[in-house]
Amino acid sequence: MNILILGSGGREYVFTEKIAKSTECKKLFVAPGNAGTAQIAENINLSPTDFKSIAKFSLENNIDMIVVGPEAPLVEGIRDYFEGDEKLKQIQIIGPGKAGAELEGSKEFAKSFMHRHNIPTAAYSTFNKSTLSEGLSYLQTLKPPYVLKADGLAGGKGVVICENLPTAEKSLTEMLRDEKFGAASEKVVIEEFLSGIELSVFVLTDGENYKILPAAKDYKRIGEGDTGLNTGGMGAVSPVKFADANFMEKVESKIIKPTVDGLKKDKIDYQGFIFIGLMNVGGEPYVIEYNVRMGDPETQVVLPRLKSDLLSIFKSLKSQELNKEEFIISEQTAATIVLVAGGYPESYEKGKVIKGLEDVENAKVYHAGTAQNDNEIVTAGGRVLAITGIGDDLNISLKNAYAGANKVCWDDIYYRKDIGQDLLALE
Repeated sequence: MNILILGSGGREYVFTEKIAKSTECKKLFVAPGNAGTAQIAENINLSPTDFKSIAKFSLENNIDMIVVGPEAPLVEGIRDYFEGDEKLKQIQIIGPGKAGAELEGSKEFAKSFMHRHNIPTAAYSTFNKSTLSEGLSYLQTLKPPYVLKADGLAGGKGVVICENLPTAEKSLTEMLRDEKFGAASEKVVIEEFLSGIELSVFVLTDGENYKILPAAKDYKRIGEGDTGLNTGGMGAVSPVKFADANFMEKVESKIIKPTVDGLKKDKIDYQGFIFIGLMNVGGEPYVIEYNVRMGDPETQVVLPRLKSDLLSIFKSLKSQELNKEEFIISEQTAATIVLVAGGYPESYEKGKVIKGLEDVENAKVYHAGTAQNDNEIVTAGGRVLAITGIGDDLNISLKNAYAGANKVCWDDIYYRKDIGQDLLALE
């Protein structure tokens, strides 16, 4: 098979590495890719949302399958674009169509979907610029802290948690009146704050059957102790010890099954990943959000634990035979540390030479924001690398990951030193 992967981050690097190992993979392309994917596959200088150019390339190179990494192409309707064209519709797209992608594309859509299908989630209400005053009044009915979510895509940075009412009122005004997140915050969902421990659960579905991938916990804040600004993710671990068999049975019966059944009831043809962001509130699971693709950096700890052939699993979605696929998960623990450019998630510089990659032992280096400059690999984004350690327990996997991270350097490198420490404290 000839495969095209869309995206340029650590998630896409993992997809590239896993698919390249499949005996069914003949030719592998990544658009646009990074310095790491260029060592495994052929990078193509195409934007993941330039459907016309992707279609042209796919026909010229006899592409059989397109694996969509990021959310934007899915929300913008790449699956619909291909399925609506006689020449393109035979190409399998891994990811939902535009209707299903609204689970991530619109927080309001996702909340109404959960409400309609009796899926446990926080109480909420939605406001826009014309109802700003009602939104300010609604805040006064809630107890702090306050959760404000931009309705649309905001690059993982559209959720604001405010500790007091004045800050919440200011943030709501900035989002709606001052368009802090642009079109993404034309509507804002205000929801009840849920107190508990977060985790991510990943499901792959062919529309009829589903498989549950390993659970993971990621770390969104830039600062240690979960302080500072939200980022795309500073690290992750899998499995999550508190997500035991009893808890996961509740997740499956109360959330996963109603979600897959709800999509069918709503006549939404969904084939791809469902990323369910959960809160464990006193042993009960509540949905914080849906995403319609794998998470980043969670992919860097979830897929390394999958021993089965990922390409074979993807192929089965088209014939809705996912239930027949082998799904072997390693019992080992994975931990990943994200190395970022100084200043991220705000302004940062690019083009810094990365040293020490060849010195990393007992850990995997997953490229994200990297580029090739002559014979050197340089920084090309905010989140530059993810270093994943594997071990028989969380302590060993973290030691391996941090030992690897300590070997890598560039001018202004930063990473959190406390990933996984909260979970170790629970043991």
